[in-house]
Formats: sequence, C-alpha cells, structure tokens
Amino acid sequence: MLLLILEWLEPIFPKFTRLALFEYITVRSGMALAVAFLASVMAGPRVIQWLRTLRASGQIRKATREGVVDVYATHQHKSDTPIMGGILIIGAVGLATLVLCDWRSVHVWVALLALLGFAGIGLIDDGMEIRSKRLGLPKKRGLSASRKMALQVALSAVLAYLIVVVLPEPVYHDGQETIVSSTCLTVPFFKKLYPNLGMIYMAFIMLVIVAASNAVNLTDGLDGLAIGITIITALALAVVIYLVTRVDYARYLYFPYIKGGGELVILCLALVGAGMGFLWYNSHPASVFMGDTGSLAIGGLLGTLAVMVRQELLLVIIGGIFVVEAVSVIIQVTSYKLRKKRVFLMTPIHHHFEKKGWHEEKIIARFWILAALLALVGLSTLKIR
Repeated sequence: MLLLILEWLEPIFPKFTRLALFEYITVRSGMALAVAFLASVMAGPRVIQWLRTLRASGQIRKATREGVVDVYATHQHKSDTPIMGGILIIGAVGLATLVLCDWRSVHVWVALLALLGFAGIGLIDDGMEIRSKRLGLPKKRGLSASRKMALQVALSAVLAYLIVVVLPEPVYHDGQETIVSSTCLTVPFFKKLYPNLGMIYMAFIMLVIVAASNAVNLTDGLDGLAIGITIITALALAVVIYLVTRVDYARYLYFPYIKGGGELVILCLALVGAGMGFLWYNSHPASVFMGDTGSLAIGGLLGTLAVMVRQELLLVIIGGIFVVEAVSVIIQVTSYKLRKKRVFLMTPIHHHFEKKGWHEEKIIARFWILAALLALVGLSTLKIR
C-alpha cells in the first residue's frame, strides 16, 4: 500500500526526494518489524480478554500410562489459559505486509495464502477443541489426524503448483552459464550441484511445507518455546532471502536468483516483529497460547518461504530445533510400534527433558541457544559454498 501511495504522491511532490527512501526493501523491512511488533503488543490485552470471554481455552491431557502423568500434571494450571492466540500473530503480520509490501508481487500473495490457509486449518482445530471442553467431553476433540493432514496436503498442493508454474523461474548460475529451471534443488555446501527433480519436485515441495507446519506445531508445548525459535529462524531466513533476491549477491554466492522475491524479506521480518510482540504475552508464565491457529500457520509460512527461494534444505539446518522435535516423535512412534519400546521418556523431546527434571524455563532458554547456533551454522554455509 505504501508504495502505491508514494507513486500517487510523486507527481504532486516531484522534488520531495526523501519519499524514495521508502522504496528500499531494507527500510520497509525495518518498518514492518516495528509495525508488527507494536500491533501485536498493543492488541494483545484486548485479544486475550476477548478469548477469555469466549472461554477459548483448550484441554491439558490427563494421560494414564506410566511416564506421562507427572509431566502433564505440572501443566494442569495452564488449562484455563486461552488458546487461539495465533490470530494475534496472523493479524500483525497481515497488517504489516499489506501496508509495507508491494501488492504487485506475486510472491507476497502466495506467502499470504500459505499463512492464512494454514491458519484456517488451525482455527478449525482449535475451535473444535474449545467446543469439546465447553461440552465437558472427557477427551480433546479437534480435527482428526487424517482430516487435518488431508487439508494440509491439499493446501500444499495448491502452493506447490503456484510456486512451480506461476512464479518466475529462478536463475541458476554456475560460473559459466545460466541454467533456468523451476524444478531444480539447491544443495547446501555445493555451489554447482543443482539436481533437477522434474515433477517430483512438486511432491517434494508439499512434503517440505506440510513437515514444517507440523514441526512447529509439535514444538509448541512450553511457554515461549516455539515462538522464540520462530523469531530466530525467521531472522536467519530473512538474511538468506535478501541475498538470493539480489542478483549480485546471488551470483557471487552461487545461489539461484529469485527475481521479484525481495518483498518476502518484508514479510519475514513482519513475522519476527509479530513473534516478538506475541512473546511479550507468551513468555513464562504464558497469558495466551498460539494454538494450532498460530503454529500451523507459522510452520506453513516458513516452509513456503524456504521453497519460494529454493532453500528447502537450508531450512533444515536453520530450523534444526523444529526438525529435532518432529524427528523425536517419529522415532518414538516407530520404535514403539516395531519393538514395543520407547526411545525417549516422552515426546516431543522437550517433554523428555522435563521428565529428566529440567525446569521449563531452563529447557526454553537452552533450546533458544541451540536454535541461534543452528541459525548461525546455516548462514555460514552461504560462504562455504
């Protein structure tokens, strides 16, 4: 919106050159962070109060099997904390994006589709969970795992089609010639390795987006854990997006150049700002939880951003904590089904450390530290190429 207003004002104030300052992506990115942060912080108390009025709190499971009861018992005091706080993040990101991004960028609209689409799936799940608690049902009744997965796969299929077919093709430069393809994969550490997956790449995109969405959802189990890691991951991803959407840096680092994708930096930093504002209320002890509304949306957005700039594998490093959380669940379930034995005391893995006696705040702080280290490792691979 801001760019359109500036273009409208240009004929009226032709000598007012300072307006051109706002055309720079770096300037608008900083503004997006500030706008999203302020919007989230200022709207927070009203949104939280509104959720409390709606009695929008979820259920803390009361498991009975050995090794689970005591951990969930320590969280029973959170049973009245409102969920669906993700709407605070979605609203702040949406506001900053619509005000400061260039509406003519197709990349922005694809990213917003991912954000709002996955938020919608999460909203349905949270709404059903809230309803089940109001009715006094003994178990949490959200979307079934199969229905939730079906909706995620359907949305990711639409996103994959838009990314491969509609968005401009990335330009791969290997030092001698320019290779144009929309189905090539960028491999970290290797500057001239661009395997062309063909139409399999669309299935790979779907896998990345769905996996990222569910990984963030699984990480959201302690006060401030998921949103803190999100802030770190989004910051690192913003740096990567800025580099690959500038032709000079992309060629120097042997990265695919993503023409017209620079506006995604603004959206990424809007997520950082909104996350910081949400953390204001989600830090221990949390006043609100993001719920599936927030976690599915954030994961879906991060996965979509990484795919659009062809850095899917780099996201595995930068967002390594999300990956570890998801893999711990996969290992636990597989081991129990095959051997009837558990590898961890409890999953996702942050609950394993709770079982070992770590305090919630210590787990959160240490996971944030590890997330920052992994983000730095991911960024260091840019030059190693």
